[in-house]
Amino acid sequence: MTPFIAEFLGTLILILLGGGVVANVLLKGTNGNNGGWIVITTGWALAVFTGVVIAGPYSGAHLNPAVTLAMVLTGSLGYQDALLYVIAQIGGAMSGAFLVWLMYKDHFDETEDPGLKQAVFCTSPAIRNLPINLISEIIGTFVLILAVFFFTDGEIAIEQTKTPIGLGSIGAIPVAFVVWVIGLSLGGTTGYAINPARDLGPRMMHAILPIKNKASFNASYAWVPVVGPLIGSAIACLIYIMLA
Repeated sequence: MTPFIAEFLGTLILILLGGGVVANVLLKGTNGNNGGWIVITTGWALAVFTGVVIAGPYSGAHLNPAVTLAMVLTGSLGYQDALLYVIAQIGGAMSGAFLVWLMYKDHFDETEDPGLKQAVFCTSPAIRNLPINLISEIIGTFVLILAVFFFTDGEIAIEQTKTPIGLGSIGAIPVAFVVWVIGLSLGGTTGYAINPARDLGPRMMHAILPIKNKASFNASYAWVPVVGPLIGSAIACLIYIMLA
């Protein structure tokens, strides 16, 4: 499997399972309706674990442009390869979001609240305050990328047969735990996108799909979960390089 396919498939599974748990908790009539924040954060953590296990041996399982940016800034990945990674990640995220919609279509039709339906696809602030919302995404992604650096000693392997932390499938577990604690501790303000592809790809799919009574694209906010994680990643790189 090529790195491009690995990133596409890994991100697809990430969003299928991550968006799926949100749909299960928020949409009307599901068996998991009103399952709560613990269910959502746990589902997302395990979604990350599954995506990393699938993509890790072939691409290093970035699954996130913020991780890819970190690898570029530290000289572990070239610009051309990075572009292919990001394209695969966004394409995979859009495809995963489509499958969530397809699977939960009846429940989307039964749900009246447009905000709940959009939340299956992308994040939104609990209190809209763009500077604070941006800081929230910066801090959350900073924690993620810095932790990944220490897991990998500054490198996310791209060579075949290597996972992000060189421990086989077990290597995905620490990353999943970091994503879990970010959601539990820092996710209450913006929904912790901490991944531009995770938010932008499904947000675009939400705009494309024939969903009844759906919310707007919300372009005035949509830049926050894209720019914030990239800034957080760059700061984490700077701090790690200073400490190394």
